[in-house]
Amino acid sequence: MASQLSQQYAFRAQKSMGLISGTPTYTPIEGFAAPDVPARTYHYSPDGRLFAYALPTVVRIFLAEGAQLLQELSVPNIVELKFSPRGTYLSTWERPVKLEDGAQHKNLRVFSASTGEELISFTQKSQENWDLQYTISESHAIRLVSQEIQVYRPAEWGKGIADKLRVEGASMVSLSSGLNPSIAVFVAEKKGAPAIIKIYGLSTLSGAPTCSKTFYKADRAQIKWNDLGTQVLVLTQTEVDNSNKSYYGETGMYLLSAAGNFDCRVNLDKDGPIHDVSWSPNSKEFGVVYGFMPAKTTLFDQRVRTLHDFGSSPHNFIAFNPQGRLVALAGFGNLAGKIDIFDRKTLTKICTIDAPNTSFCEWSPCGRFLLTATLSPRLRVDNGMKVWHCTGGLMHVQLVEELYQASWRPTPLDQAPPFGLAIPAAPQPSLSVLTAALTAKPLTPKPAGAYRPPGARGLATPAIFKREDEGGAPRVPTGSGSATPPRGYNRSPNPPGSMGHANGATPSNGNGHYQNGNGGRRHVPGAAPKTPSSAPVPGAESGDKKAKKKGKKREKGAGEAGSGAATPTGEASVRPSIDVNVIGTQTPGQGSVPPTPGAEILDPVAKKVRNLNKKLKAIEELKEKANRGERLEATQLKKMEGEAEIRKELSSLGITA
Repeated sequence: MASQLSQQYAFRAQKSMGLISGTPTYTPIEGFAAPDVPARTYHYSPDGRLFAYALPTVVRIFLAEGAQLLQELSVPNIVELKFSPRGTYLSTWERPVKLEDGAQHKNLRVFSASTGEELISFTQKSQENWDLQYTISESHAIRLVSQEIQVYRPAEWGKGIADKLRVEGASMVSLSSGLNPSIAVFVAEKKGAPAIIKIYGLSTLSGAPTCSKTFYKADRAQIKWNDLGTQVLVLTQTEVDNSNKSYYGETGMYLLSAAGNFDCRVNLDKDGPIHDVSWSPNSKEFGVVYGFMPAKTTLFDQRVRTLHDFGSSPHNFIAFNPQGRLVALAGFGNLAGKIDIFDRKTLTKICTIDAPNTSFCEWSPCGRFLLTATLSPRLRVDNGMKVWHCTGGLMHVQLVEELYQASWRPTPLDQAPPFGLAIPAAPQPSLSVLTAALTAKPLTPKPAGAYRPPGARGLATPAIFKREDEGGAPRVPTGSGSATPPRGYNRSPNPPGSMGHANGATPSNGNGHYQNGNGGRRHVPGAAPKTPSSAPVPGAESGDKKAKKKGKKREKGAGEAGSGAATPTGEASVRPSIDVNVIGTQTPGQGSVPPTPGAEILDPVAKKVRNLNKKLKAIEELKEKANRGERLEATQLKKMEGEAEIRKELSSLGITA
């Protein structure tokens, strides 16, 4: 086995930069001098051998072990830099500018890391996917230029393009790792034509694609190869969700084999976006976090068969440790920052780490530690790094103002210490943990559980107010397209699950107003229940002055109810549309008892009279139109002919029209 590299991590802040050794000392690397001016970026080579950072006027390359300076490149205004897989080449990118002579600005440069010589340069306008993609052996390098894939041989940069392939509409290209590299090309959906993903063998680029699949709802995509380069996951996304279920568009996922013997859509059993997806280092399985919160996490094999369901929890991040033994599920961003560590072998939870405000999380190369960092400008307070053991213990704390970047030093798997069959025990934490605990401000414990509206407090919590992982009902998408689940509210002031809500609420009148089962009284949470009392009787000797006054008001209101005045409940009584005197019927308002709102139901005779009067009124309007010289339809003329019959029918009912 190759010699082991020491554990190390780097950080970059507004006023500082450093290389820190790992467990157990966590001390700065001797010989590394932080620059006097703020660095713009830094990068480790994938093999962990080299370290480089960019200043406003210079780029410096170091040996990561011992921080020995190797090269200093006098290239100003570098914004991005990146090493090739074996650290042979260093690519730099600066913002393109207009040159005075009108020539194109070669803002993408490739240097030799050992000699500092500039080998080749390109024009690259976009900062997204700016760098060349190398094979793991550095035998080939590719880049996408205006729908054309250009292939170079790094050993022969001076010979220019070695091979090329043009794909109409190509917007993204990804080169696989592994001994037999393949190229995945994505063409976005456009003008009704479906999106397409094509896979070509790098050695047979001019031939037909080994695998191809078309699909809709794909404006852009993420392409994730497994470590062997045999299969690829394509995560698609649209700009707009036509069903209005998500603000961030619709997502989908497809699995394709580089050999072309398998491709399918990854069907997920919960509605909502795909938050994260990650391949296991064994290249035979992958995990997906998907669905509306609380999201669901599922482990699939290479044929999209479900291996394990982790259930629903507030997670949006998944990461396997480099050995594939542990799985970290976490909820960052607007979630609480809980990290659940699972043993992949037994599929049991090992621990839960509370890391609030985390904006960066990464496994150490040895697979035993997690580095979490709170970065600026995501958050400008409490910036710093924390190192956690996989069993949940906090190992190291380093607070840094305006922290911009942090990461472990990469280490090849054969140069990292073996993980072992059992979960390793946590070592002794550094003194920084004790110091941070003594200087930390005491936190007031927040009430556990989800927020409860005032109407639901002090009662047995209904299932509608519980999260799905707390035993509540699963989210049901609404037909209206709203992302908010239906709550089943009505006009009742009572909380859901209490008396008088939903099934207990009964309409009190024809206007659609509801009573809450308590005689119209509003339920006040925490207040003692009120017993219904009899209304004060006007003029009663036992009542006080206030009760007598209220009684007079009620009596006055009852007398005016027949004329359409407001009733004591604040609702207007319903007045008949036509006042007619029907023999044997009583006119509303003539009785001694005031009518109940919504209870004035006409008898069949009165209804018929009202309908006949409506017809007569319509006939009179048609006569006026005819007198004005307006042209009438045949149906209108026929209606006018029936006037005599209508008047005859009214006479038979005892009505003189």
